[in-house]
Amino acid sequence: MTIYNALYAQSGGVTAVINASACGVIQTARLSKDKIGKVYAARNGIIGALTEDLIDTSLESDADIAALRHTPAGAFGSCRHKLGSIEKHRAQYERLIEVFSAHNIRYFFYNGGGDSQDTANKVSQLSQSLGYPITCIGIPKTIDNDLPFTDNSPGFGSVAKYVAVSIREAGLDVASMALTSTKVFILEVMGRHAGWIAASSGLAAEHEGEAPHIILFPEIPFAPEAFLKRVDECVKKYGHCAIVVSEGVHNQDGSFISESGLVDAFGHKQLGGVAPVIAKLVKDNLGYKYHWALSDYLQRSARHIASKTDVEQAYALGKAAVELALAGKNAIMPIIVRDQGEKYQWSIGEAPLEKVANVEVSMPRDYITKDGFHITDACRRYLSPLISGEDYPPYQNGLPKYVKLKNVAVEKKLEKTFEI
Repeated sequence: MTIYNALYAQSGGVTAVINASACGVIQTARLSKDKIGKVYAARNGIIGALTEDLIDTSLESDADIAALRHTPAGAFGSCRHKLGSIEKHRAQYERLIEVFSAHNIRYFFYNGGGDSQDTANKVSQLSQSLGYPITCIGIPKTIDNDLPFTDNSPGFGSVAKYVAVSIREAGLDVASMALTSTKVFILEVMGRHAGWIAASSGLAAEHEGEAPHIILFPEIPFAPEAFLKRVDECVKKYGHCAIVVSEGVHNQDGSFISESGLVDAFGHKQLGGVAPVIAKLVKDNLGYKYHWALSDYLQRSARHIASKTDVEQAYALGKAAVELALAGKNAIMPIIVRDQGEKYQWSIGEAPLEKVANVEVSMPRDYITKDGFHITDACRRYLSPLISGEDYPPYQNGLPKYVKLKNVAVEKKLEKTFEI
């Protein structure tokens, strides 16, 4: 029986646990040497596949591959590059075939969010359109938690934990100084169209008066007068007001409050900072002293405070991707299935890539309070298990010890280069 190689690639914004999925893929493939030869990694996502810039993971030690489980960011590099349609961009797909064929690759694992699953789905169509047999499995990842079918998206649980911890600690700080100093604190978090990350901050408010006092969601059009009234009420009642705002909060007309006029590589509108806009509104209308902060990359790279549930699920999905491929499945994405019952339990299911690609799932309206400023008990029940447990990395000299792979390049076999 011919043994074929596999290609793994990371795509889009990286997370604290995407390398745990990589660990699951590589370790599982190493246990299946009678079916999978080498596991190559594409350097910088699909771009590495197109430019034949491949990494030989077989040259990494078992210990270093195992250390990926507790190492944040993308060990092999990521990218934001969306493949066009096969009809209009046939050259890209023909190039993939050339690279796959030259390196005996018949398994492709693409680890990313909605746009990445679209790419994975298109690659899976190569068998029919260009006559090259390729088994393609998408592996979910996005801190935005907006992928369909899966109960949650790997990467989200750890961001949620970081944000909830951060606003709890910052809230205590502000409360300590509120009498003579800052009375309003605003934390801006990621979330272009879905408010899951902002919602997770609400877990920190377990009792009356605890931060955050106000959460601003993309799902709820911003109403300045109602917002300012609530801020003023909180300051007068609690002495201070802690606010979490999603970057995707928009005006009544649908425009983003923080829209910069630029677009990213996926064609999404580039957002600026919404926190300073909100802070200025508070200052101009209420006169309260304020501070604001941008969690930005810190929220998605904070492996030191990762959710144990998130780490375990990310690894399990990487492992499942290989198992599904070896079972003959194609053009699917393994997903997290939440079991029914009071105790949180989960299992692995699967969803077709064609139905996953380019679909965003926003928060249900019943997860947001009627006034639009906080989360409901139903939302709390959904979110709480996802931040459960700690999975600390090893520490050395007081700092987390993360692995840096050798990432030795595979010798190129094609004479023709490819321009992105």
